[in-house]
Amino acid sequence: MKRHRLAGKELKALNEQLSQKYGLSEFLDTQANVELLKDSYLQVNGELEFFYLDGQPIPTLKLILKNNFLKTAVIDMPAIKFIINGADIMRPGIKHMDDFAENEIIAIVDENNHKPLAIGQALFSSEEMQKLEKGKVIKNLHYVGDSLWKEEI
Repeated sequence: MKRHRLAGKELKALNEQLSQKYGLSEFLDTQANVELLKDSYLQVNGELEFFYLDGQPIPTLKLILKNNFLKTAVIDMPAIKFIINGADIMRPGIKHMDDFAENEIIAIVDENNHKPLAIGQALFSSEEMQKLEKGKVIKNLHYVGDSLWKEEI
């Protein structure tokens, strides 16, 4: 497997990117062992914490389970089985949502436990979503049980 340990300047640039995208200030410790795997996955001290999509770092569910810094969309319980099988999120399944912009990365959580089940990309702003009654509104990027969750990269 192709591995590349990030040097100081690369780590600084990544911290700046995380700060701009997610509001995380100095998220990655300069002493941390941060490696880029297969040009697509960031491993921090042996744990997969981010994957890249269109050049942007997206947090993994395991990282969000430890520290949820994403805005959320709360889904109803019947939608869970579809989402953990990779389905995109449809408007009727959403019970509540934070305020977010179109294309923003958000966590999908269940209504009972508020546990993250998936990481998605909003296809509309939350304001636009509120007005919709049906249709696909969030693209499912990573979910419990997928290959990234199982660390089969």
